[in-house]
Amino acid sequence: MAVSAKDVMSLRQRTGLGMMQCKQALTEANGDEDVAIELLRKKLKGKMDERTDRQSTEGAIAVARASGAIALIELTSETDFVSRNDHFVESAARIAEIALGGDDGDVAADDTISSIVDELRITTQENVTYRRGVKFSGEVLGSYVHHNRKIGVVIQGKGDLSDDLRTGICQHIAAAVPTPIAVDESSLPAADLEKQKQTAIEEAQASGKPPQIAEKIAVGKLRKWVDENTLMGQIYLREMDSKKAVRDFLPKDGAIRAFIRYELGG
Repeated sequence: MAVSAKDVMSLRQRTGLGMMQCKQALTEANGDEDVAIELLRKKLKGKMDERTDRQSTEGAIAVARASGAIALIELTSETDFVSRNDHFVESAARIAEIALGGDDGDVAADDTISSIVDELRITTQENVTYRRGVKFSGEVLGSYVHHNRKIGVVIQGKGDLSDDLRTGICQHIAAAVPTPIAVDESSLPAADLEKQKQTAIEEAQASGKPPQIAEKIAVGKLRKWVDENTLMGQIYLREMDSKKAVRDFLPKDGAIRAFIRYELGG
């Protein structure tokens, strides 16, 4: 069938491919643009796979929310120019919405996500990759994505945590140095805690202090390390002048159960 120049241009705008490639695909697809894109995807699959060894260190973090659910995803590209493109940003948002339909925990790429990524690879001619995603469910959820879309945080909590406090805690997790590695001491990796405990004991013993004093020094060192590396123990960045820890800003019935922080390429 005859293919109009308008149809060819429309497909070119969607795929970024040459006019002749678009015309040929539309001809094979009897003018159906979606079928033409699927044909191009299959034909170009080999070329797209060849790009997977190219570094994709740019990209975007996206969050999607629904009633009682929240999802965080990372979509990468090779260049910042592509990652700032409206279509790329919109595609990241679409993938986050799809992640909302998955189970809680890590979200793997399904056929729909893979299709979006393939289309982006065709359009941008770059190694676009769905890197990771996660979903939380619950009544008390919060999120924050930095304005450059390179850092994103989601939290799951309980109790009467205001929207402003939830956002503030997410911003704290995004900006804190060091980045918290757990909510509190009880959720720290046992191996990390034991390693720090042994280091504190060895340093205290090496000081030459009497055993009772050395033990107190070791306990103090370990306590300081725990506070510096857990969300609840860190000084709340929004209220730094108060020198109060994040835990001091939670209401009596409030708690943070879990958090996830994504940093582009991290």
